[in-house]
Amino acid sequence: MTGNDQDAALRIASGRKPFVEPLRLGERLKEIRLANQWTLEDVSQRTGLARSTLSKIENDLISPTFTAVQKLIGGLGIDLPQLLSPPRQQTRTMGRRDLTRRGHGQQHPTPTYEHELLSCELAQKRMIPFKTIVRARGFDEFSEWVRHDGEEFLMVLDGDILLYTEFYEPLQLAAGDSIYFDSDMGHALVSLSAEDAVVLSVCTRADSVPG
Repeated sequence: MTGNDQDAALRIASGRKPFVEPLRLGERLKEIRLANQWTLEDVSQRTGLARSTLSKIENDLISPTFTAVQKLIGGLGIDLPQLLSPPRQQTRTMGRRDLTRRGHGQQHPTPTYEHELLSCELAQKRMIPFKTIVRARGFDEFSEWVRHDGEEFLMVLDGDILLYTEFYEPLQLAAGDSIYFDSDMGHALVSLSAEDAVVLSVCTRADSVPG
């Protein structure tokens, strides 16, 4: 048990209230600034606060006055809860890798597709890669649109496909062609070639494997 853990345990045992974490407003301000790709000068022009003052706030050298907080909120176009929200915790992932040998992915067949999920051993991925054999030969083989959270990048590896999407005309893609689209938009793939087409897809925040 670390020293911090021991201190926390002692406070609990003695009935003392735990230490209240400070707002870390300076760190939050810097996070907002960097997220919008603003320089200190940009924020200074937006808020009317001097660059030196902003730098001191970000580095917790001074606490902003009520007037300064009002200028930050008005100039940055945010509300008070946004400014006072704790900075997001960055989870660092360094050196991760997950090899999938040919044909050794996790198989997930459906009536229209035969998915092979790749990199299945890696937890908390930001992307979901999979290879798909497109069995369907007509749009009428789908009972409903395929849709799932996030965005999708698709590249045709072999054969020709017809990509149906909810808001666009059907699009023919050949081997080597690729497309990026919002995957919560209804979509479906159909093979046009004599052999089943094969595509590689990479999705973000997919809650389930597309049907």
